[in-house]
Amino acid sequence: MKRARCTGDSSSSRVSPSLEAGIIKKLRLENFMCHSNHETEFGNHVNLITGQNGSGKSAILTALCVAFGCRAKGTQRASTLKDFIKTGASNAVIHVEIQNEGEDAFKPEIYGDVIIVERRISESTSSITLKDHQGKKVFSRKADLLEIIEHFNIDVENPCVIMSQDKSREFLHSGNNKDKFKFFYKATLLQQVNDLLESISSEINTALGVVEELEAAIRPVEKELKELQVKIKTMEHVEQISIQVQQLKKKLAWSWVYDVDKKLEAQNVTIEKLKSRVPTCQAMIDKQLHQLEKLSKNYSTKKAEIASMTTSKVKETKEILSRSMSSAKKEAYELQRECKCKTSNIQKLVQQLKQLEQQMQDIHEQHVKNTQAEESDMEEKLKGLRDEVHDAKAELDRLREEETTLMNNKIRLKDETKMIDDKIRDHEKKYNEIMLNIRNIKQQQSNKIMAFGGNKVINLLRVIERCHQRFKMPPIGPIGAHLKLLNGNKWAVAVEHAIGRMLNSFIVTDHKDFRLLKQCANEVNYGHLQIIIYDFSTPRLMIPHHMLPNTNHPSVFSILQCENHTVMNVLVDLGNVERQVLVNDYNTGKVVAFEERIQNLKEVFTVEGCKMFSRGPVQTTLPPNKSQRYGRLSSSVEDAIEKFSNDASDEQKAANDYKWNKKDAELKLEDLDKKMNSIKRLCFNAGKSFNSKKLALEEATNQQAAERNLTPLSSVDEIVEEISEINKKIKAEEVLLEGLEQRRHEAVGKASDLEVKFDELCESVNTEIASLEKAESELMDIEREIDAAKKAKDHYDNVMKTRVLHDIKEAEEHYLELTKRREVNAEKASVICCQNELATIGGCDGQTPEQISGQLEDLNRTLKRESQRYSESIDDMRMLYKKKERKIIRRQQVYKALRQKLSACQSALEFRMRKFQTNATNLKHQLSWKFNGHLKKKGISGVIKVDYEQKTLSIEVQMPQDASNRAVRDTRGLSGGERSFSTLCFALALHEMTESPFRAMDEFDVFMDAVSRKISMDTLIDFAEAQGSQWILITPHDTSLVKAGNRVKKMQMAAPRS
Repeated sequence: MKRARCTGDSSSSRVSPSLEAGIIKKLRLENFMCHSNHETEFGNHVNLITGQNGSGKSAILTALCVAFGCRAKGTQRASTLKDFIKTGASNAVIHVEIQNEGEDAFKPEIYGDVIIVERRISESTSSITLKDHQGKKVFSRKADLLEIIEHFNIDVENPCVIMSQDKSREFLHSGNNKDKFKFFYKATLLQQVNDLLESISSEINTALGVVEELEAAIRPVEKELKELQVKIKTMEHVEQISIQVQQLKKKLAWSWVYDVDKKLEAQNVTIEKLKSRVPTCQAMIDKQLHQLEKLSKNYSTKKAEIASMTTSKVKETKEILSRSMSSAKKEAYELQRECKCKTSNIQKLVQQLKQLEQQMQDIHEQHVKNTQAEESDMEEKLKGLRDEVHDAKAELDRLREEETTLMNNKIRLKDETKMIDDKIRDHEKKYNEIMLNIRNIKQQQSNKIMAFGGNKVINLLRVIERCHQRFKMPPIGPIGAHLKLLNGNKWAVAVEHAIGRMLNSFIVTDHKDFRLLKQCANEVNYGHLQIIIYDFSTPRLMIPHHMLPNTNHPSVFSILQCENHTVMNVLVDLGNVERQVLVNDYNTGKVVAFEERIQNLKEVFTVEGCKMFSRGPVQTTLPPNKSQRYGRLSSSVEDAIEKFSNDASDEQKAANDYKWNKKDAELKLEDLDKKMNSIKRLCFNAGKSFNSKKLALEEATNQQAAERNLTPLSSVDEIVEEISEINKKIKAEEVLLEGLEQRRHEAVGKASDLEVKFDELCESVNTEIASLEKAESELMDIEREIDAAKKAKDHYDNVMKTRVLHDIKEAEEHYLELTKRREVNAEKASVICCQNELATIGGCDGQTPEQISGQLEDLNRTLKRESQRYSESIDDMRMLYKKKERKIIRRQQVYKALRQKLSACQSALEFRMRKFQTNATNLKHQLSWKFNGHLKKKGISGVIKVDYEQKTLSIEVQMPQDASNRAVRDTRGLSGGERSFSTLCFALALHEMTESPFRAMDEFDVFMDAVSRKISMDTLIDFAEAQGSQWILITPHDTSLVKAGNRVKKMQMAAPRS
């Protein structure tokens, strides 16, 4: 029978005699690991084994594990059993003698007072042999060995029974709360009870499934019973259906009459509605007629007004002048083209002849007109022309200067508008960046870790949690999530610039974990993840004072707070945070970085994030990153959100102000464009006037010069002689060319005169013509309105004839047709039944003939189908129904009784589950009390927190020398000795709550100092003596302080052979 465990008070040191059964009396090893032939006899209480490394101490516990059925991999010393065979040997033997005396002896009639377990291991196989006290073989099956193990409660895979060297180190270093919970859950038998309760729950669910199957087996019979009941009810309703068919026929006949009555009422309403449209349509026609009369009157008035205007004659004169000017210009152009078609020689001769004739004419005119009065008139004319040219030139220069000024102003406004656009874009971009920062900060407010990588780092941490068993040590990261700032958020931005991207980094312990973490990052698409390889076992670095910067200003290292020493070690080794100094302002930073020449100083950072450093003679100052305007290590982000909100409001306000400025600039630019167009027109007219006046001045000046330079009369004869010679050469062509030139000059003069007259006429009548054109435009608008009114009147006349009156006529004809149909239907319905009889059966209930007809068809089909469906009589069906009903009721009662019993079992199970939960709660409190009691022996306090829902067990330890009263939640944060002692206390607390005939611990004090080892050893021996069970303690350290006695047996292993 398996032993029961009492969870009551275990402070009594009385040894129960029942504990004598199951302890190890002797262990003999042949060719096992490093032992060729080794035999050890154990005492009934505390056995202390010491020896040098390699002497085979740990092989003793490994042999016990293998002897009691543990697999090779479970020992963590080999992958297969053949690996335990000593080198050079072919097989190995493990011989274990178990004491079998007392009340708890296992089958003493078969085995006697000693049970011998012998396991042989060869290269290809292994065997188990169970022998009695005389060495005779009793059994050789593994099931028999398991029966012995279960009887004595020997669980060699439980560290509370055998804690091997590897398990001890793993247990001492374990920081995984889930692993501690599994250890506690199994050691306190809660796992076994929970498995048993779950097994019972599964069996109850199986029984419920069987009952459900039985109930499902009678469901076809229940279905048959229901079908039989339906048949009975169906046959009872056949006669009712027949009566309903007759009633529906009567309703159908009169429903046609009532349906026509409804249509007559609806048609009457339609006729009234159509007749009401006649006055509306006639009103629209009258309205259009009134509009036509009004427009015709306006048309006559406007036409008379145009007829009264006198500008029509001016307009005709203008058109005549325009046509004459066009024909004169065309004539001049044709004559000029004919002159150009002459050969170059004829053109030269004609030109020479023209000049000679002009000279003769000028000489003749000069002699005739060369008087003093003519000279005076010419001078006055030239002076007037010069004054006009000067005024025109001044006006043209003024307009051009004004045009240049406007053009420069326009260019300047365009440049200002462009600059305003750039500023608007800059402020909007800054506003969007600030709003993005605000959204990020709000997300990070709910989850601090998101500040160091966003959703990617959250997904990465989930993958790491899922794959945590594959890591040698769980990765640490992101680094920023493990850091806090002292003294508020003053230095948050400076620290952000100092540490930089390292805040997003992860730390792993070796290259294997590095590659595994890289795979996890690739799985969540987290590219460019910075992974740092660092030894987690390295203790926290203590930096000597002479290696720190000699300054009163704080360093990054001094304001950081972190519970994980590995993170701080990485920041010191790789980030040099102890050499980064923080200052309040820029000027102080320059003094510290460049003037004071401080040793061990690497970089200086201001509150705003400005970075200063010197490398030899080179002094460098880097401005802060504008995009990084807050520190992710800030403990409170409300101030940052408020500051960002104010900045966003300022940026939005500045952008709006610039938009108003841009709008003003655009309005000014439109005004400038208007002025520019006006100035260009004035400038064009002024240039044209200037050119014409300048041309007139040049012609007058040339004329005066020609008159003054005329040749004397004595040269007329020479000119006549020369003309005579030329006339002989050109003959008839000279006359023709002279005629063409004369005609061209006349045409050009005529065109110029007509153009001047046309311009004068246009300037004088522009106002009258504009008024006339406006009046004509208004007259055309009135004509269009008259046409629109006529079309509207025609439209409403057509609607009246083709739609309104026509629809009324059709509606009245349809009404007469419905009246005739009503008379016919009433006559047919009276033949079937009178109208008074219809009222007794409920009337038509507002149903349409189609609905009643559909119901009638459905009832006829149902009546026909049900009449042909059953051949049995209704009495036979009722007898069969009662017989099956009695049978079903008996089975239902049996199954109901089974469900009640299962329900009682379920209630009992739930009661035991509640009891189990209560005991589990008591056990976790008891564990914490006992753990704290063992810690107090060294002046340490602690508590164990067990969470059954999350399946975690956390240990918090308060060291006496810790002035901050801060509890260490991870035993890896303690020193090696403190961690080993704390873990030993945890194990002893569990030992008090568990039971086994023997227990073994290997190198439990490996990380302890001398003081901790002495306290731990005394604690362990006192505990072992108090418990009364057999203990096997293995240590490589000196045990001289432990005195041997009746209850303590010391054994020294032989030194290993060199």
